[in-house]
Amino acid sequence: MSEARLINRALKAVLNKYTGEDPHRPAWHLSPQTGLMNDPNGFIQFQGEWHLFYQWNPVACAHGAKYWGHWRSTNLLDWRHEPLALVPSEEYESHGCYSGSAIDHDGRLTLLYTGNVKFEHGRTAWQCLATVDKNGEVTKQGPVISLPPGYTGHVRDPKIWRHKDHWYLVLGAQNLAEQGKVLLYRGNSLQEWTLLGEIAGAHLNGLDDFGYMWECPDLFALGDREVLIVCPQGLAAQERKWLNTYQSGYFIGKLDYESATFPHGEFQELDHGFEFYAPQTTLADDGRRIMFGWMGLPDANEFFQPTIAQGWIHTMTCPRELTLEQGKVMQRPARELQQLREQHKHYQNRADALPTLCVESAELNIRSLGNWEVCFGETLTLACDEQGIRLTRRNLRSGEPEQRYWLGKVSQLQILCDRSSIEIFINDGEGVMSARYFPQAKPVAVWQGEASLSLDYWQLRLCMVV
Repeated sequence: MSEARLINRALKAVLNKYTGEDPHRPAWHLSPQTGLMNDPNGFIQFQGEWHLFYQWNPVACAHGAKYWGHWRSTNLLDWRHEPLALVPSEEYESHGCYSGSAIDHDGRLTLLYTGNVKFEHGRTAWQCLATVDKNGEVTKQGPVISLPPGYTGHVRDPKIWRHKDHWYLVLGAQNLAEQGKVLLYRGNSLQEWTLLGEIAGAHLNGLDDFGYMWECPDLFALGDREVLIVCPQGLAAQERKWLNTYQSGYFIGKLDYESATFPHGEFQELDHGFEFYAPQTTLADDGRRIMFGWMGLPDANEFFQPTIAQGWIHTMTCPRELTLEQGKVMQRPARELQQLREQHKHYQNRADALPTLCVESAELNIRSLGNWEVCFGETLTLACDEQGIRLTRRNLRSGEPEQRYWLGKVSQLQILCDRSSIEIFINDGEGVMSARYFPQAKPVAVWQGEASLSLDYWQLRLCMVV
């Protein structure tokens, strides 16, 4: 289909979007105007402004031939829509402009993404280059990396960076034995790339079988180490971890650029909640490592979310600052989010004596010892005891209760609430649990338990997306 016709389809969907009351539309998280949004792409601070691209099907609440949408911000809080960035109009991207990343190349915002092509009995993938001008208009340069031998058509999601005199990128891949891998490439330029080999994956670095596909790799320095974020598909659930359909986590190691090896430690989950996948980071101008994630998962349950009736589905997480402390990646809400705070109140009391609080758009900072629980919107329950945290809700498809867990001693929680989502930061970023939930009315927090709680509460202002 021609680019013009694809753009017209997207424009028609946006112009005909649902405009009635929408209680689950977030107040300050990013969400699509219409259709389905998933992976964050091309996240970068470029010439003082933040750019966040995203996987988008503007014409349906379904996965399919993805476009790239584009937001721009000066403060990481208030965003504006930019022109549609990528449309799957070329033969090398006929079944979707899949995920990728962004760089500053000689003062020009430059994108590298996967062109997805499907055949009757197979598929292939191209890694493709594009540039963005100051008005947000994109010019495609075409493919620069073809499908490497020894791998299926599942090779995608390039994350690119500069090290000394060369460009480097990592790709998620599946070999012909259907084992998940991460590939490392080196480039003398953005058009000429050499495959250096596999640096992580099943049957490497002490791993056994570890999933049939690794998606969305992101390799970056943090402190004196490197962190590899990746999303393995096909890990078997264990008693209280790896409970989502697909996982998102990280390895800590040290990349040897000369030998193209990455010896690393154990896999650690990034988020222990119900919805989190495909995160991407960037290095801010002030040296911080900032991450967005998709507050969703590619599985059947997503299509039972009630926002589909309003013509849209999924949100991003809040932006998070990453640090490496005592062998763990710590995640904290980006400090810019404190600018959303309004109408502060402080409470000190037993949990069951705390007042009912509106959490439609709110931040809760809790210090506690002992057992207690809080129910959000009569829909999602957080229970805290000596073992850790249990998060419970009803499955949207089956109606049966389902749980997620974070295990360890809990002394402090920072909870960010936004109409149909919650992000729980545990012990100043030691752990995180993210979840979507869909209360029938404006959500309130109701408390139970005899534990003494110190609670700071803020209402959060609306963010602008124009």
